[in-house]
Amino acid sequence: MVLAFAAIYVLWGTTFLAIRIVVEEMPPLFAAGARFFIAGVVLFGFMRLKGGANPTPIQWRNLAIMGLTMFVAEYGPLFWGEKYVPSGIVSVLAATIPLLTLVLEMLVLREGKVPRIVVLATLLGFAGVGVLLMPTGTQHFALIPCLAILAGSISWSLGTVLSRSMELPKSRPLTSGATMMLGGGTLLLLSAAFGELHTLPHISLRGGLALLYLIVCGSLLAFTAFIWLLSHLPATRISSYAYVNPVIAVALGYFVAGEVITPHALLGTALVLTSVFMILRKDKVKAEDDPN
Repeated sequence: MVLAFAAIYVLWGTTFLAIRIVVEEMPPLFAAGARFFIAGVVLFGFMRLKGGANPTPIQWRNLAIMGLTMFVAEYGPLFWGEKYVPSGIVSVLAATIPLLTLVLEMLVLREGKVPRIVVLATLLGFAGVGVLLMPTGTQHFALIPCLAILAGSISWSLGTVLSRSMELPKSRPLTSGATMMLGGGTLLLLSAAFGELHTLPHISLRGGLALLYLIVCGSLLAFTAFIWLLSHLPATRISSYAYVNPVIAVALGYFVAGEVITPHALLGTALVLTSVFMILRKDKVKAEDDPN
């Protein structure tokens, strides 16, 4: 179990720097598509060989919707955004997913009265994003890429909320493999449509190894550990990766990639992570108090 938590904490936390290395050499849509299509084919194929049932037509439709919302609309902008925004800042923007998911649950599912702690956490999180993106005399981040990354996070959160009412295969690994495969394939088609495949540069060993790391460590090992943990522990405890990954990503960006960390960036990061912690803590307490 310790190794499984290390995988989702450390491996997922390091993927942001790996993405930055990859998009320095490869077109973003192609890189994202290659990562998820290859990982999805491997995972889906493995689960089918183990006897997993082939999804029904309705399940394939739902998997395609999830692939579009949770991989195409999320990781396309994220890979593109990392060409212009430091990897540590990208990880903090991506950490807003639990916050955005909660907001969409309230809007889409209309789940009763909203607790004060949730309102406070939501306001705190959005304030943190505002502080994070606030230009200063020494540093400012490209606004459009940052907004694109946030829009992608909203799409991932929407896919998460919608998936709760969808008919999907019983096997979670098979579902995830199919979703990555469909999402990655769509990203590759978009890459071709935007002409990226005609401008593929020579890929260095460094870039190739970074992409391989994303496929094997980020999408296969870490995700398999995530699925295993879901079958043994409450989801609220596992979700703690949402405020651990940015710490690792920011530290790696600073010490390995030489990314600058300003006081207002630290403040914005702290506000966002505090907000996420409050939300996940609230859900954990609720789950512990629920006798069912």
